[in-house]
Amino acid sequence: MRRRFSAGLLLCGFLPLGVAAQEPPSYRLADGRPVTTLEAFQDCDLCPEMIVMPTGSFMMGAIPGESRNPFDITGPVDQKGKVPRVRAPDEINIIPNEHPRHHVDMDIRYAIARNETTHAEWMACVDDGGCTHVPDHRVLMPGGYKPLGPDHPVINVSYLDTLEYVAWLNLKAGEDVYRLPTEAEWEYAARAGTETPFAQGEDLTADQANFSRRSTEHVLSRGKRPGVSLPELVNRYSPVPVQDLDAANGWGVRHMSGNVYELTLSCWSDEHLGLSSDSAYLANGDMSRSCRRVAKGGAFTTAMDGLRPAARVRPTEDYRRDFLGFRVVRELGAVVAE
Repeated sequence: MRRRFSAGLLLCGFLPLGVAAQEPPSYRLADGRPVTTLEAFQDCDLCPEMIVMPTGSFMMGAIPGESRNPFDITGPVDQKGKVPRVRAPDEINIIPNEHPRHHVDMDIRYAIARNETTHAEWMACVDDGGCTHVPDHRVLMPGGYKPLGPDHPVINVSYLDTLEYVAWLNLKAGEDVYRLPTEAEWEYAARAGTETPFAQGEDLTADQANFSRRSTEHVLSRGKRPGVSLPELVNRYSPVPVQDLDAANGWGVRHMSGNVYELTLSCWSDEHLGLSSDSAYLANGDMSRSCRRVAKGGAFTTAMDGLRPAARVRPTEDYRRDFLGFRVVRELGAVVAE
C-alpha cells in the first residue's frame, strides 16, 4: 500500500526565499521499493502504515504565553498550601519544561506511523511470541469498565514494554530501522510545518481531537465552579479508534493531539536541553541508560491546553495507564540517486 498526502504550501516553509522548489528526495526500502516525501507505505502486512516526513528544521518548544493554563504548576502553592498559584490575568505563561524555544535541524531521514499503535498491532506481536505483556484493554467509564476494540490504540503499555514491540517489528522488517521517536521527531511531525499552538490552528474542536471538555472548562474557569461552559466540546471518557475523527494534520499524521499520550525515546529534562539537531536528541535518548521518558500529545483525559505539541509529561519507564500509548518511527536509508 502506497499513497501520498498533500502538504499544500507547508513544504514551501522549508525553503529560503527566492529558492525554487525541487523534487523531494526518494528513499529505498529493504525490498527495493522507493518512497518519497509524504508517501505512506508498509514494510509488511503486520507492520504499521508509515508516512515519510519532509526534510527541514523547526522551532521546538512553546512560544511565551502560548499556554492558556492559568495554574502555575511549577511554582509555589497558594497561601493555603493546597493548589498551585493562579497566574495574574496579564502574566505571561512560561512553563519551564516547554522552554527555551530553539531551532532543531532534522538531520535524520525518517517516517512516522500514521496512527498510534493499535491493540491489533500489539497483539500480533504477542501472538507471534515477540511481546510478553498482554495489556488490559479497557477503560473505566462513569458507568463501569468499557472494553476497547482492535482498532483502538493499545493502552496500559510502558516504555519498557514498547522495546519488545520495536525489536519484533525490526525482525519483521528485516533490518534494524524501527524505534520510538525522539521528542524532536515527534514534535516536528506533530507540528507539520506550523507554529500555532496546534497543527490545526489556535484551538481544537471535538471533531479534530479526543480530549476532555470537563478538564478544559476547569482550566479556563481558573479552577472555579461554575465557570466557563463549552457545550461544543465532548467528554468521551475513552480513547477512540485510530481512524475516528478528523484527526489528521497537514502531513497526514493522525491523533498527534489527544486520544492517548505517546511515549518517546527522549529522557526528561526540567527545561529543554536546547539541542540543535535530531541526531543530538537521539544520542541523548540512548536506550542503554535509564531515565524518565518524555510523553507527548495529551489524552482523552486531558484539557485542550495539554494537547499542544510543545506540552510534555514524564512517566517512568515502567508506567502503565489507560491513557498512555505510543507510535513508532522508521529510519530511512540513503537517498535514491536520480
